[in-house]
Amino acid sequence: MLEFDHLRVEINGRPILRDVTLSVAAGEAVGLVGESGSGKSMTVKSVLRLLPPGARATGTVRFGDTDVHTLDGAGLRRMRSEDVAMVFQDPRATVNPVRTIGDFLTEVLRDQGVSRSDARTRAAGLLADVGVDHVARRLRQRPHELSGGLLQRVVIAAALATSPKLILADEPTTALDVTTQEEVVAILNERRREHGSALLFISHDLELAAAVCDRIAVMYAGEIVEVLPADRLHEDARHPYTQALLRSRPGTVAPGERLATVPGSPQSAFDAPAGCVFADRCPQAAGPCRDVRPALLPIDSGLAACHLLPRETPSVA
Repeated sequence: MLEFDHLRVEINGRPILRDVTLSVAAGEAVGLVGESGSGKSMTVKSVLRLLPPGARATGTVRFGDTDVHTLDGAGLRRMRSEDVAMVFQDPRATVNPVRTIGDFLTEVLRDQGVSRSDARTRAAGLLADVGVDHVARRLRQRPHELSGGLLQRVVIAAALATSPKLILADEPTTALDVTTQEEVVAILNERRREHGSALLFISHDLELAAAVCDRIAVMYAGEIVEVLPADRLHEDARHPYTQALLRSRPGTVAPGERLATVPGSPQSAFDAPAGCVFADRCPQAAGPCRDVRPALLPIDSGLAACHLLPRETPSVA
């Protein structure tokens, strides 16, 4: 459904993404996790060509059989309006503040040729599907009259309105309390499964991503450094960065003990070493780590890019 093949993005000659290789199968949910500045949002925005002015992308981003970099204006509009939906981090930045919720939802449907009355009926059904109550009143309200949780449900309803083949969710629960986070993620995942859509889910929360997704891709300084089945995240994590993230989660230490942190400061793709992007912060770095880029290779149940990991040597007959 979606494939990134050695995607690199530069702005004014400075790399933002160094080398992103990742795939999402039809109906699959893949979580993209990592610290702020690792390039998660830029990776997702590259699918819809929402990169900043002056950005230059090389490599390939394929949606189905199509390289999105080759789409003309009409093809890009069709992909954005019908095939791929995006749920942004801040719902209040997504919805026009001076228009009603009904206008926001019916606009998506009207663009597809649905009549005004049918669009209104379907909009009401979409809100009910994502757990919004008092639907008739909500359709008349404006964004500032809704809580963050309700508004994020509205945005999810709009994303699902066209039954997209792919949903891009860019930290959709960041501004919500824990209880509302769980409700919103459950709704998003349930509706995704009903429609058979693929999902690329960005989060800082490893536990949340593992609960929602089939696979987890760990990103650091513009590169994918490890990919694991979600249910093997704790047992099979091999990259030092993934292991450091897992140790720094709340709940991993006894009450009163100091929580572990990832040593050093997060780095951008521009600041990272030429070799392994995590080398400057890795306590085990040695030999070629700072100079030779490690390949993303199979290890245990997943993939990892690390010179320190043992690799199986093919037997010679």
